[in-house]
Amino acid sequence: MKRNKVLGLCIALVLAVGGLAACSSTGNTATGTSDGSAAESTIKISGSTSIFPLVDALKDMFMAKNTNIKVQVEQGGSGVGISNVNDGIVDIGMASRALGADDPELVVTTICLDGIAVVVGKDNPVDDLTMEQVAKIYNGEITNWKELGGNDAKITLVTREATSGTRGAFEELVLGKDKHIDDTKCLVQNSNGNTAVSVQNDPNAIGYISLGFVKNYSGLKAVKIGGVEATNDNVKAETYALSRPFNLLTKAEPAGAVKTFIDYITTDQEALDYIEEENYILK
Repeated sequence: MKRNKVLGLCIALVLAVGGLAACSSTGNTATGTSDGSAAESTIKISGSTSIFPLVDALKDMFMAKNTNIKVQVEQGGSGVGISNVNDGIVDIGMASRALGADDPELVVTTICLDGIAVVVGKDNPVDDLTMEQVAKIYNGEITNWKELGGNDAKITLVTREATSGTRGAFEELVLGKDKHIDDTKCLVQNSNGNTAVSVQNDPNAIGYISLGFVKNYSGLKAVKIGGVEATNDNVKAETYALSRPFNLLTKAEPAGAVKTFIDYITTDQEALDYIEEENYILK
C-alpha cells in the first residue's frame, strides 16, 4: 500500500513538471539561443516588383548587422503586398503607390520616392511628350509615331500587369482616376525588367518603368514629359509629373523586429546611402 502511494506521488510530480514545461513554451515562436543572446525572429515581406530589388538588397545588409533576425522578401505586385499584410500572411507589404479609398487601412512608411519614366528605343526621334499625348497613346487615340513627329510606324504599347503598383500609379497619373489601360491592345509584362527589354527590342515600342531601372538598359531613353526631364532632381522638386512613393505597409504601428528593420531602412546611414546610390530619391 505504501509503495503504491509513493509511486502515485512520483507520477504526479512528473506530470506537474511536464505541464510547467509545456506552459512555458506555448505561444512563443521565437527561438532562444543557448548562450543567452537575443532570440531569433523572422520577418516576412511581399509585394511590389518595383520595390523588391531595393528591399531585397537592404535586407542582406540589415541581416549582416542583425544576425538574430531573418528577413524573407518575395515579389508579386503592390496589390499582393497590400492584401497579404492585411490578411496577416506577411509582416510587411510593399506598395509602389499611395493607398486608395478602396484599400485596407494600413500603417504606411514611405522609404523613398521614385519617378516613372516613359521609355522608347534610343533611336526613336521622339524625345518629348505631353501628359495628354501619353494618355492618348495609351487609350488608343494616337496609334502612329508620325502623329508625334516620329517615323511612320504603328506604336507598340507595352504595359504592366493589372496588380502592378507601377501600372496603378501610371494609370492614375496619366489616364485619370478609375481609368484603365486596355490589355487587349498591349503587350503585358510582369516586371520593370521585362518591360524594359520589350521596349529595347522593338524600335516602335513605348512603355513605362521605374526611373531607377533606366540606367540599366543602354538601348532605352526616357522621354521628357512636358519639356521636363525624368531625373531625380526634378522628381524631388516636384516638377516632373510622373512620380510615386515606395511604401512599406504594416497592419499596426511597427514593433519588435519589424520596427528594427524599418528603422534601419529609414534612418541608418548605410541604408540611406545605398538608396541614393540606386538612383532613388529620399524625401
